[in-house]
Amino acid sequence: MPPGRLSFSLNPSWMHYVSRAALAVALIAGLLRYALLDYFDPLRCGALLSKGRFLDDKRQNWQPDGCMMHRYMEKDSSRCLSGRDVIFIGDSVTRKLFFQFAHVVDPALPTSPPADDQKHSDHTLVSDSGTRLTFYWDPFLNSSRVTEFVAVERGSGVADGRHPQPALLVLGSGLWYLRYSDSSGGLPAWESNTERLLGHISRAPELVADEIVMLPVEEVVSTKLTRERADTMRIADIDAMNSDLYHRINPPSSDTVRLFYSSHPPLPVSFPSAFNLMLDPSRTDDGLHFSDDVVNIQAHILLNSRCNDVLPKRFPFDKTCCRRYPWPSALYLVFLSVVFLLGPYKFASSWYRKGYAMSAVYETMDENKPLLVYSGILCLIFMADRTSFWLKEQKQFDAWMFGGFSFLSLVAGLSTLRKSDKDLGFLNREQTDEWKGWMQIAILIYHYLGASKVSVIYNPIRVLVASYLFMTGYGHTTFYVKKADFGFRRVAQVMVRLNLFTLLLAYTMNTDYLSYYFTPLVSMWFLIIYGTLAIGCHYNDRFPFLVTKIFASMGLVSLFMREHWLLQTFFYILQRTCAIRWSADEWAFRVNLDLWIVYFGMFTALATIKIREYRLTEHPHWHTAVKSAIVISGLVLVWYMLFEVSQPTKFVYNTWHPYISFLPIGAFVILRNASNVLRSASSRLFAFVGRCSLETFIIQFHLWLAADTKGILIVIPATRWRMTNLVITTIVFVYASHLVAEATGEITTWICGSDSKTLPLTARAPTTAQIPLAGGPSDETGKGADGADEPEAASQHVPSWADRLAEGSTGSSSSAFRLWSSSDRWDLGLKTKVLLGVGLMWLLNVLWPVS
Repeated sequence: MPPGRLSFSLNPSWMHYVSRAALAVALIAGLLRYALLDYFDPLRCGALLSKGRFLDDKRQNWQPDGCMMHRYMEKDSSRCLSGRDVIFIGDSVTRKLFFQFAHVVDPALPTSPPADDQKHSDHTLVSDSGTRLTFYWDPFLNSSRVTEFVAVERGSGVADGRHPQPALLVLGSGLWYLRYSDSSGGLPAWESNTERLLGHISRAPELVADEIVMLPVEEVVSTKLTRERADTMRIADIDAMNSDLYHRINPPSSDTVRLFYSSHPPLPVSFPSAFNLMLDPSRTDDGLHFSDDVVNIQAHILLNSRCNDVLPKRFPFDKTCCRRYPWPSALYLVFLSVVFLLGPYKFASSWYRKGYAMSAVYETMDENKPLLVYSGILCLIFMADRTSFWLKEQKQFDAWMFGGFSFLSLVAGLSTLRKSDKDLGFLNREQTDEWKGWMQIAILIYHYLGASKVSVIYNPIRVLVASYLFMTGYGHTTFYVKKADFGFRRVAQVMVRLNLFTLLLAYTMNTDYLSYYFTPLVSMWFLIIYGTLAIGCHYNDRFPFLVTKIFASMGLVSLFMREHWLLQTFFYILQRTCAIRWSADEWAFRVNLDLWIVYFGMFTALATIKIREYRLTEHPHWHTAVKSAIVISGLVLVWYMLFEVSQPTKFVYNTWHPYISFLPIGAFVILRNASNVLRSASSRLFAFVGRCSLETFIIQFHLWLAADTKGILIVIPATRWRMTNLVITTIVFVYASHLVAEATGEITTWICGSDSKTLPLTARAPTTAQIPLAGGPSDETGKGADGADEPEAASQHVPSWADRLAEGSTGSSSSAFRLWSSSDRWDLGLKTKVLLGVGLMWLLNVLWPVS
């Protein structure tokens, strides 16, 4: 008997198990950190002041542990300080910090004393907003002026309100006690004076300033000090002084006392020990005073500590250090409650009607899966980006990491290649899904690493975004020209499918709808395409008339977008009538950047239809034309790569992009469809991502990225675990996007219904020939962005969003899914449902509190 052969097979549901396990790990890790590790530092103030590291080799991007720093500009600094006094008292290290702080508050202020002979002098600067910044030279912190500030007693100027309380008081000393130990008394004198100052602060009836900062004694670079300084400023003494300072400000028992007796707070003094963590020998010339860029980061830490929780708390929430998330308003809280509880309520009510039978749990969950997914994912996203449950950290671009991620993605995509037995045709479904998928992966890597500042990466990414719009123009035009279905149902299906989740997310996260720019962008272009083709649709079979309409649409849209006052007037009307507050400047930038590519897609669709109609693929010169097109396309791609690399900045490239983006897109389309082999092969991984590309683009804002795309999500604390976090959050993010894509399809079907005759899911047998490009007839079974072929039967897989848009389908729908308990009782028409939805949004907008 021959020996048995070992066999191994994976459970088909292994991806679901892995995704759920990753979600469980993220939830458990977040809960443990939130409940235990962050109990004494829930706002990450302590992390901001004491922990962190540089993310880059150039030591420019300082990352506090588990939170995001805000780079303060003049406007934010002025709003925080509100024209109040800021006082620095101390030595030359404190003086350098003072000038950098002042320069951040007002870039017009100097970064150093005006002359060398004024270094050991007092300095007063006034910002443009009226903030008075004062530095008092007192390297020993033992003058009467210091005592006047910190020894506040009842009846004194600050206590009784005769003198305004400073917004910030910064004290720095220590090195002069070491340098001149013979005359100053050295370490014992410093210790005694420090105890005296902190004693005055702790006994004061009220805070002498909104925030008091005691600077750590700066760690010097002994090898770069002069001989006199090196002999007296010893690292061991500096470490002992900082340790003494830390334990005086944060006594060992303070955490335990706070745990049981919250009425006994620790000493109200901030101690930014992180200042010494960012010092590097390469950043100092004399071993004592460090470069402006290092001290500038220290100034930003002071501003983040003082101002983050003071500034208005509205979108985007990109400063998470030392900052509370705002509590929702009453209406906002009601909305969140409805969104988060609707799914569980529907499940509970359905299970109740089945007698709470355990055998009916899975069946009930499946029936109510769309609402459960929406409630669960929206709650997860809110928890991720509107609470401190998980941490957020800053992005950091790394060229090697960008190249590595891109290469690994390419390898993974190529490893899942599959080839059909038949030629699937020009821009077939699998191909367009794959196209959307690999483009989306590239865009995700680009966003995660913050590569927008790198022009040679930004420029091609702009072409990828334009490619989505090209497919929008191609798909909708093909459908409307071939099907001539201009009914309201299809418009509703496309608009609901595109916007349902995005609108709910905008309300849930209290953000701006236009901030999720891709959804409103493709929605706007769909309506423009619909309007262009619907007007005089009875004459669409007349090619000159159709082309004239498209050119007229190009002219009108260009005029509207270039005449800025028209868009501003339109947005003003929306604000007055619907309480919608959108930025005309931002929207004009988004639209004008890709103003022509949709029309290129429309003309490509018309050309495709005409090639089929006139059977040009059977022409004897077709092969020659195809070969010429392939050569020209290759040259165009080479030219584009050389051109975009040669642009000095991305802003210069943006001026060219609207007029040249069609060249690389058209070249790619020709090369991708150049042969039967290329048309019949596609990557399953890329196609999977492509089928939920709309959801990944939207959900990434909060569940993979963080802080409204400004940072990244950290589910396991500690910056050194970034790669582990990337793996876990990527799995959770993609799984959530996949579930939302399925759920949105089913809910859209419930709202709009379906019509398989005019809105097919997929095609198994085409009725018209595709364009093979390589010549000769083909018997392909698939179709792509046009989606115009009639099906014999519906596929069971969920189509991609762009295919749904091109075909009007919303995916397979469970016949058991109902939003209401009784479908007969709530048998509302499509127009009634849409009208109710628009009316509800109008009411929410009008009643929603303005941030």
